[in-house]
Amino acid sequence: MTRPVVVIPADFPPLVSRSPLLPALDQLAEVRLYLDRPESPDARIQRLQEADILLNSRGSLSFPEHILQALPRLKMIAVCGIGYDSIHLPTATRQGIVVCNIPGRTAPIVAEHALALLLAAARRTAWMTAELRHGRWPGDLSLSLTGRQLGVIGTGNIGCEMLRLGRALGMQTVAWSLHPDPAKAERLSFKYLSLEELLRTSDAVSLHTRLSDQTRHLLNADRLALMKPTAVLVNTARGAVVDTLALADALQNRRLFAAGLDVYEQEPLPATHPLLACDQVVLTPHSADMTQAGIDLLTQGCIDNIAAFLNGQPQNVVNPDVFSFPQAPPHTV
Repeated sequence: MTRPVVVIPADFPPLVSRSPLLPALDQLAEVRLYLDRPESPDARIQRLQEADILLNSRGSLSFPEHILQALPRLKMIAVCGIGYDSIHLPTATRQGIVVCNIPGRTAPIVAEHALALLLAAARRTAWMTAELRHGRWPGDLSLSLTGRQLGVIGTGNIGCEMLRLGRALGMQTVAWSLHPDPAKAERLSFKYLSLEELLRTSDAVSLHTRLSDQTRHLLNADRLALMKPTAVLVNTARGAVVDTLALADALQNRRLFAAGLDVYEQEPLPATHPLLACDQVVLTPHSADMTQAGIDLLTQGCIDNIAAFLNGQPQNVVNPDVFSFPQAPPHTV
């Protein structure tokens, strides 16, 4: 019997290739690993032409309709993380491609990074370090967080972990979600507010919602204007949840105290991006889960999802409608 082919089309920057767990995938399939990004859409299609399964690592590759349509052999996409907004899900579903993600495994690691960004932005550590390197001894005030209000947007696994960390820091915690869960609020001792009230009253706002048509530019210029000029914004969700140009304008004009960002509307972040001209930002390169523990959890999650798919029992499927299309069973290779 022919072994299924798993293609990792762009593990750059390195993610799963750094994990000692990846060789276990060789027991399940023929693995083809690429350590650079394809130079063009045609090169991407060429890499994937013989793939039964795609492991979408941290290559920041998008899979729009025309790319998926050029891959009739493809039966599964294993997303190495939570978000799947880079995949045109309706096309994948129509073609019988099962898309699986990894919810929850790295929530504590990502929330820890969000907290680090919040503390660094509030205390202005990056700016102060730069000042000292230039021989200056700044006397500017920073922001203390204990006793202040943390507003979390999105109460999935990472958002809930961020709420827990905020409470451990002594902050009052509130949240907003497209899908509020009163039982969760009671268990974690926070309360849901309207989005506008959360923005108006919070001293720190941390974003943990997935990107969709409902959340794209959720924080636009008008909503950013609701925030206190002494507030801090943290984003470890998706860059496009925030109108980036509006955010840069708010920071440059001191209508917002600071921001800590791990994600951007364009990645990698261009060297001329206006955010880089703001002195009250802390920026990291989409690396919230990039610890060895995080990499291993994501790699094992992908392997588990691929193994379940090959065993005819797909798990963590984000497009369950795929099983109702009148094609050969999409969970077979």
